[in-house]
Amino acid sequence: MQIAFIGLGNMGGPMALNLQTAGHDVRAFDLSKPACDKLAADGLKIAQDATAAVQGAEVVISMLPASQHVEALFLGRDGQPGLLGSIAKGALVIDSSTIAAATSQKVAKAFDAAGIAFIDAPVSGGTGGAIAGTLTFMVGGDAAALERARPLLEKMGANIFHAGTVGAGQTAKICNNMLLGILMAGTSEAIALGVANGLDPKVLSEIMRRSSGGNWALEKYNPFPGVHENAPASKGYAGGFGTDLMLKDLGLAQENAMAVKAATPLGGLARAIYAAHSIAGHGAEDFSSVIKMVQKKG
Repeated sequence: MQIAFIGLGNMGGPMALNLQTAGHDVRAFDLSKPACDKLAADGLKIAQDATAAVQGAEVVISMLPASQHVEALFLGRDGQPGLLGSIAKGALVIDSSTIAAATSQKVAKAFDAAGIAFIDAPVSGGTGGAIAGTLTFMVGGDAAALERARPLLEKMGANIFHAGTVGAGQTAKICNNMLLGILMAGTSEAIALGVANGLDPKVLSEIMRRSSGGNWALEKYNPFPGVHENAPASKGYAGGFGTDLMLKDLGLAQENAMAVKAATPLGGLARAIYAAHSIAGHGAEDFSSVIKMVQKKG
């Protein structure tokens, strides 16, 4: 199957490679030349631009940072046309970006009018899951479109959930990431408190992991350097899921909460914490670096 993949960041790059490894004809593109060069060295076909990537594609997959990027890519911006007119009628578009549900619905409406199927399919599982092909997909859209996408999603992920109509995948994702941001901040506070009292962070983390405080951060993504060898914390907080991306997702959660009049006091507090962490110069670091805010100095 010919697939166009747009967006080759820490998540998109490994996802595209997994599809190619599965035997699909993948043509990819990213505005970042270093990202393209890195994936080209790994054997991925790089198109000269996004329009070239989608020519003749049966499926188009996008993995972009935010709502404005997805809308501009497909619908255009500032007088520049989007890809809508370049994608073949009858094709399937899978957007795995984490964006506002309203943006997914707007883009889906335009594709539907053009005879092109669309699903929103944001992911969870981090860069490790992207590399291993064990991501969780949260899908919003028509059931028939999901079944068309399923064979491809299964090459990139281990869990596929149909959350509902278009936009429902995005809603599920922001709920998940709001909880993740809260859990990481709380886990960081707990570890920092124990270390300030002289406890070994590895021992404390294992105690909490096997106790009632156990969570995903303690299991796979510890924020303290050296506890998990492959976690961003042990690599200078490089790679992974950036603080600014977490801040963006927490902002989406708060916007949604205001729209439906839901109470999310911890989500609001988490957003303020990550905003302060970003302002302090840690926006490009993995979000687990939030532990720096509460670590005892000296």
